[in-house]
Amino acid sequence: MRIFNGFEELKAAVGTEVGVSDWIEVTQDRINKFAEATCDEQWIHVDQERAETEMPGGKTIAHGLLSLSLTPMFIRSVMGLKGLKNTLNYGADRIRYLSPVPAGSRLRGRIGVAEAEDVPPSGLRVHYRVVIEIDGGQRPACVAEVIGLHYR
Repeated sequence: MRIFNGFEELKAAVGTEVGVSDWIEVTQDRINKFAEATCDEQWIHVDQERAETEMPGGKTIAHGLLSLSLTPMFIRSVMGLKGLKNTLNYGADRIRYLSPVPAGSRLRGRIGVAEAEDVPPSGLRVHYRVVIEIDGGQRPACVAEVIGLHYR
C-alpha cells in the first residue's frame, strides 16, 4: 500500500506505477449477480450448460464491465491519499477489452498515475492507468484510463 501525504505527492507520481493489487476470483456467482444487477443476462455470461458446448474453453465469461467495475477496489487496495473528504468517479477513457475472462479466473489491477491536475477550489482530477491482468493470461482482460476527482 502506497500512501500519499497530499495532492502534491500524488502529482509527483505522474508517469509512475503506484502498485499491483492482490488477485480476486471472478466466480460464476459474481457474474450471475452482475448480470442480474445490470439486466445483461446474455447466455455467454450465465448459461453454463450452453457454454460447455459452444464457448471456447467451455466456460461462461464475465462481462467486460464487470472487470472494469473492479477498478475502484483495485485502486483503493494499492494506494491511499491522506486529507481527503471524498472522491467521485469522473469517468473513464480509452477502455479496451483485450481478453475474455472465463468464470473462475483470477484478476488483479496494475495501477499507474497518468495525469493529475488541480480543480479549484479544493480538488484534484487524476487519470489512473489501469491494466486488469488475468492470472496465467497472455494478454490483459482490460486496459483503461479511469478518472477520479478527489476533494480535500
